[in-house]
Amino acid sequence: MRTHSAKPTEVQKKWFIIDAEGIVLGRMAAIVAGLLRGKHKTMYTPHIDTGDYVVIINADKVKLTGRKAEQRVFYWHSGYAGGIKEHTPKATLAGRFPERVVERAVERMMPKDSPLARAQMTKLKIYAGAAHPHEAQTPEVLDLASRNRKNKP
Repeated sequence: MRTHSAKPTEVQKKWFIIDAEGIVLGRMAAIVAGLLRGKHKTMYTPHIDTGDYVVIINADKVKLTGRKAEQRVFYWHSGYAGGIKEHTPKATLAGRFPERVVERAVERMMPKDSPLARAQMTKLKIYAGAAHPHEAQTPEVLDLASRNRKNKP
């Protein structure tokens, strides 16, 4: 038996839609990262983009378990003296771009410093509300809420 290595022309890309309302962030991010990479397919090849497109709606209603929303702090530095900045997921969800919490969670579960991972991240479409412009692609609904009892109260 021979190992099959997928060619870029053989890859069939599908569209999935995920409603993030009440879904635990880390569980969803792990599943979405696998979909973007194509690890759910039998033709998965690490160096070829075999992943699918993922549309996430209601990203502002995602759930963080425990006290992670207040206690987790992310830092970055502007490069100037005294230029350290910080934010919490709670502040980001309440802010202007709440979809960044989901985007960064998925991004952290992708391979690091890879041109392929950056290309795969472009297939992720995140919207804070329920409306999205991808109806023409007829995305398949992926129900993550029923996969775990912690997802929906």
